[in-house]
Amino acid sequence: MKKVLMGNEAVAYSLFINGVNVATGYPGTPSTEVIETLKKFSDDDFYVEWSVNEKVALEVAAGASLSGARSVATMKQVGLNVAADPLLSLSIIGIEGGMIVFVADDPGPHSSQTEQDTRNFARFCNLPVLDPSSPKEAFSLVRAAFEISEKYKLPVIFRMTTRVCHSNETLEFEFKREKRKISSFEKRPQWVILPGLSYKKHIELEEKLTKMRSELGRLNIIEGHGQIGIVTSGISYFYVKEAIREFEDLFSILKVTVAHPIDDRTILDFAAGKRMLIFIEELDPVIEEETKLVLFENGMHILTYGKRNGYVPFAGELDVDKVKQIIYDVTKKEGLLVQKSFVNAPEIPRRQSQLCSGCPHRSSFLIVKNACKGKDVIYTGDIGCYTLGYAKPISTTDTCLCMGASITMAQGLKLADEKKKVVAFIGDSTFFHSGITGLVNAYYNRHNITVCVLDNLTTGMTGFQPHPGVGQKATGQEGQRVEIAEVVKGIGIKEVLIIDPYEDFNLCVQKVREFIEKDKLSVIVFRRKCANLKRYNGYYRINEKCINCKACLNTTGCPAISEDEEKNVFIDKTLCSGCGLCANFCPRMAIEKVGENE
Repeated sequence: MKKVLMGNEAVAYSLFINGVNVATGYPGTPSTEVIETLKKFSDDDFYVEWSVNEKVALEVAAGASLSGARSVATMKQVGLNVAADPLLSLSIIGIEGGMIVFVADDPGPHSSQTEQDTRNFARFCNLPVLDPSSPKEAFSLVRAAFEISEKYKLPVIFRMTTRVCHSNETLEFEFKREKRKISSFEKRPQWVILPGLSYKKHIELEEKLTKMRSELGRLNIIEGHGQIGIVTSGISYFYVKEAIREFEDLFSILKVTVAHPIDDRTILDFAAGKRMLIFIEELDPVIEEETKLVLFENGMHILTYGKRNGYVPFAGELDVDKVKQIIYDVTKKEGLLVQKSFVNAPEIPRRQSQLCSGCPHRSSFLIVKNACKGKDVIYTGDIGCYTLGYAKPISTTDTCLCMGASITMAQGLKLADEKKKVVAFIGDSTFFHSGITGLVNAYYNRHNITVCVLDNLTTGMTGFQPHPGVGQKATGQEGQRVEIAEVVKGIGIKEVLIIDPYEDFNLCVQKVREFIEKDKLSVIVFRRKCANLKRYNGYYRINEKCINCKACLNTTGCPAISEDEEKNVFIDKTLCSGCGLCANFCPRMAIEKVGENE
């Protein structure tokens, strides 16, 4: 078979071919496509699911592994924070069947709260981490990851970054699934983590890592014979290759595929006879610090350039031009003749992120904003499409920390300032991910906040994956639907209101105002299907009654409404979804519906 595959797709194909039995995950860019691809496959010994959060995904995968199944849990880098508790314990008790923890880091970041480096997590957990540079290498390393996991009875972290996850490469392979016999669960004392056992197993873990170093060193790659050594990993390897193309005789490259445990012998062999070492990696100086420690312990003194002495940036993505600049700066300092053979490319204009045309969240935000008019209100936000509620003119997001934190931070803000009204916004998928526990805390401790669950019946930001509130499984099969309002009532909260944000706008404002003024712990579920999954009939236009007051433009922020060259407001019918929200804010009733979308 010959296919052009995205990095995440390549990993999914390789997982399936190499006999993965259980695949779990929670959607999050740039990791999502692994499960999205795996759900297309079927076999009598293969199962795939979207779990409610990353901790659950990792624990389900771990349970399968203890019975001898090969498993994978997928997530993005911030999802690993959620899964940290079971992962650290798994490094102590170990596993049985091969287990991969696929984590996609997001240098930039493009769609994340943090730029954290999962290689540090591997060091923290004392687990091996593989760092492929391309889709083709990722494809081949999956088998190695399973073999390492099964040999040492440890989970293996498979760390990729956005550019590797989402780049494409042509791969040739035999699409034939490996059939494995899965043993049944064997009861052993080691599966129950207790303090005394943990101490003993920690010692064993350190011994495993020592044995692992030299074996995993075979996965690292050394190229070239120049006296200037460049130590790199991941996608940075290709940036380096391109940057030194005109001067490659001066350089040699060590591509570190296994960032932890790093192989001392490989480092020492590579560094021998080098004039200097340049460390080029995203994001943290993981390889740089490990390498310097190995050199120091072995009495090797060599010039080093990297993040620690300011030559390589700590934050953001690298690219070919940045790497060329690093090499130019270092070689210039050392008096070598490497010319600056590039020009600075112009920056691409940045487009402001905004809610889609017809997004029901826009109406939900504006209903609450109008209901709270005249009140001193703090709006806490969460992770999802609706984080964009921070942007003008909506401006109803004052805080955003991490998944589920809107509800819990709202409680702290209310405790610190009882006079202020605090309204928390959270999405439906996020509610199931980590919002429920915060709501239980609010009920238990009698925190008088208002929680608005923005239920658009999908996980919108990451590609419309289902969740428990939809009642559809990852594979499209029917699951058990969990009703958000019933969960809220089950906690014991009596003040629950369900609203369609595209019903009568003024009536919705009135209902919400009355609800919020009760000054009790209350929950409003704004339910309307995502605009990308449901289109309305017709579109809207501005007629001759318009006085160009721009109320529609300045109030809604809808991307379908803009100004022409003469600063007159108009609605672009190709962008208009037909929701009609803008008509509620026109003082002259100059916005009218005109039939079917064309």
